[in-house]
Amino acid sequence: MEHTLETCDRLNDRQFLITVKRLADSINFGMDPSPFKGSGIEYVQSRPYQPGDSVKSIDWRVTARLGKFYIKEFEATKQLPMYLLLDTSASMTVSSSPRSKYSLAVHLAGGLAFAGLDRVSPVGLIGTGNRALRIEPSLSRTRILQWMHQLRRYRLDEQTTLAARLRELSATLPHRALVVILSDLHDPAALPALKLMGQCHDCAVIQLQDPAEVSLSGSGFFRGREAETNANFVAHGRSRHLNLDSLHAELKRNRVDHLLLRTDHPVEHPIRQFFSKRGLGGKRAR
Repeated sequence: MEHTLETCDRLNDRQFLITVKRLADSINFGMDPSPFKGSGIEYVQSRPYQPGDSVKSIDWRVTARLGKFYIKEFEATKQLPMYLLLDTSASMTVSSSPRSKYSLAVHLAGGLAFAGLDRVSPVGLIGTGNRALRIEPSLSRTRILQWMHQLRRYRLDEQTTLAARLRELSATLPHRALVVILSDLHDPAALPALKLMGQCHDCAVIQLQDPAEVSLSGSGFFRGREAETNANFVAHGRSRHLNLDSLHAELKRNRVDHLLLRTDHPVEHPIRQFFSKRGLGGKRAR
């Protein structure tokens, strides 16, 4: 029995990887090919060692020849680093269709990550739940496979911390970066943090929506229960977090691109169009 379950898991992982790579190819289709090949980080020169330099960067060949420690210097990465902020909160798992918002978000994150690597953009991941999950940008496919495997087996009982994670990331980024948010945007404090991020970085929001949420938009008052806290609440269908037109316009005013994807609709074409228009390695001039 255990052997059968392990076999099923391997088959599911293989099928998931195939669909993720297919999505990556779809995202990159029609875009200008990256002019940068290889690792994206090229050797420039060696210089004398200075206190504080990493021993991992020592140029042992030059050091052996000259008898003094020398450090390799590399050219900076050609593409913007990509940070994927993936919503790991409980609201992402509430679903009225076979595919949940969370499973779609993981699928999209994997596709975007592989598409980024194909264009020599280092990719990092930040989870926007209670538990700390931050993986710095890397060009390693193995690293991406590891965090995709981890996310598919994540315990999904967290509250959203999207606004807090956005503020933390904005305060720690030394250079301009591409920040892609995959969330249902149920954090009321997220909008101000997104506005701030859009002022300093290339920012895109991919909002996931369950079919049941569509009927709420534009409706009157309704009762509900918060998935993350189990607290009952009363809301109005025209509240800001449900009024998608208002949300889209407000994000656009603050240079944040916004794409709404429903879990019961195909996603490859709209997401390819979205990134073909704005660019994957950085926003194109408008």
